[in-house]
Amino acid sequence: MLKEERKSRILSILLDRVSARTIDIAAELGTSRETVRRDLLTLHAEGRLEKIHGGAKIDLQSIEKPFQVRMGRNWAEKLEIGRRAVDLLPPGSAVFLDAGSTTAAFAEVLRDRATDIKVFTNLQPAAQILGQKAFFLGGTYNDDVPATFGELTLANIGQFYADFAIISPTALHQTQGLMYYELHECEIARAMIKNAQKTLVLADANKLEATSRVRLAEIDCIDILVTNSEADHKLLDMFRERISEVY
Repeated sequence: MLKEERKSRILSILLDRVSARTIDIAAELGTSRETVRRDLLTLHAEGRLEKIHGGAKIDLQSIEKPFQVRMGRNWAEKLEIGRRAVDLLPPGSAVFLDAGSTTAAFAEVLRDRATDIKVFTNLQPAAQILGQKAFFLGGTYNDDVPATFGELTLANIGQFYADFAIISPTALHQTQGLMYYELHECEIARAMIKNAQKTLVLADANKLEATSRVRLAEIDCIDILVTNSEADHKLLDMFRERISEVY
């Protein structure tokens, strides 16, 4: 296995588990512990992980996971959120849908359960899943997250007004608010909120009380929060003090 491939595999392991021991990584990759130690030192020097005694870890609050990794992580929970959210949409609704793995899961549920919902989205997988139900927003295509961004996308959003802006931020914190990892993702969500009657946020339990890099708004801007059944009930009660509807 080439060095760059090993480094990529190591990061995938850490992104999935948060932390791992050197001996376990070596066993999974079928290589020596000394080789893994060298790779960990290199990745640490590049600022991509943190070395700990006997292994390494990644701070998931500050490092955004590659989109395909995010798609595979907690997929059942994201589908649960999608089912809950789709059930809340009145027939004939028009919605904005931003780019994320949870919104992709929402699109998959929507395809099978609703026929009269119109979706405006910058997320390519969602547009492909929904077919004629979706209007794919133009703009500059981004390979890291398979979606469009930039001035053209923002202008395209401004041409429509929707019943709901359905967004999935990287983190949702009571004091720090809604947060994204990238500024261009945050700008898309902000424009969608501005051009919608209500804001519906999709966030799995891991995102609640987490933080990220770019702040979108206070949580008071949320009309509806949809999460999964693993979310802490006491934490949800605290969110209900500032959000009208929490599911």
